[in-house]
Amino acid sequence: MNNFISNAKWRYATKKFDATKRVSPSDLDTLKEAIQLTASSFGLQPYKILIIENPEIKAQLKAVSWGQSQVVDASHIFVFANILDFNDQNIDDYISTLVATRGVSMESIKNYADFMKSKIASMSIEERNNWTSKQAYLALGNLLNVASELKIDVTPMEGFEPEKVNEILGLSALGLNATLIAPVGYRHSEDSLQHLPKVRKSIQELFINL
Repeated sequence: MNNFISNAKWRYATKKFDATKRVSPSDLDTLKEAIQLTASSFGLQPYKILIIENPEIKAQLKAVSWGQSQVVDASHIFVFANILDFNDQNIDDYISTLVATRGVSMESIKNYADFMKSKIASMSIEERNNWTSKQAYLALGNLLNVASELKIDVTPMEGFEPEKVNEILGLSALGLNATLIAPVGYRHSEDSLQHLPKVRKSIQELFINL
């Protein structure tokens, strides 16, 4: 646990990445597995993650991300995209995976599947899209934590134009929407922010004990 706290203190929202450093394939696989294992509502994982390393695509993304240099200088860009209009078919896909993974019968989990469908069907499309967007943030949390353990920097970003990112990456045709962007790589030695203390509320101010 001490290592976790130490890693949390080490990480920060990197403003300047070292463009000469690349995340290794093995570390990239670890990051992907950590995201894959993230908890989600009903275990449905209602999102996709695109991993961008193509310099031309990065340059296009920078243009619609407030010109932030992290987008082109980072080793990889993780784009978290929530599924739009999540529906019964998405749940059926999950149920099929569950049946195959756990070796149970479809009939034995029919009530559970119907329960999920009833809960999600009761939401408006706007509510469903909001829900799937929030789920993507849970996956970001695992990325941040595992990356810090590997001493890899991540900068969560909401400063971009989702519609234009969707257009560049062809997300709308896939029924997806860009929720957040996370450049991943290694801090530049010239980024002075890495030496500053974190600014956080005190424990006493942040928590309420009842």
